[in-house]
Amino acid sequence: MTAIRILAVDDSRTIRDLLALALTNAGYQVTLAENGRIGVDLLDQVAPDAIISDINMPELDGFGLVQAVRAHPRHAATPILMLTTESAPDLKARARAAGATGWIVKPFEPEKLVRALQMIAP
Repeated sequence: MTAIRILAVDDSRTIRDLLALALTNAGYQVTLAENGRIGVDLLDQVAPDAIISDINMPELDGFGLVQAVRAHPRHAATPILMLTTESAPDLKARARAAGATGWIVKPFEPEKLVRALQMIAP
């Protein structure tokens, strides 16, 4: 069986390292990007089964990433999990309106992250 491919996008090197460790240990194949622009550039190359993205990033933020993914015919239905320090209801509503599938607040527990991924990308 092929490992589920995850594209993880976050401008924090520490968070990218934590995501890589947690997801690799859970059996996922992980590709990392340090901002939304790089994440969008990697879409066709990686063909992710799910995307995890921060909101606040340089060059292209998480909202812009979600919109770009949703506008991409091949990836329009790819589940996107927002992983952010933000928890304001208006930001969650904005992410949902842009097409985000779910929301996890940092700092994250690896088990909860994996469970959330299993729910959106079984």
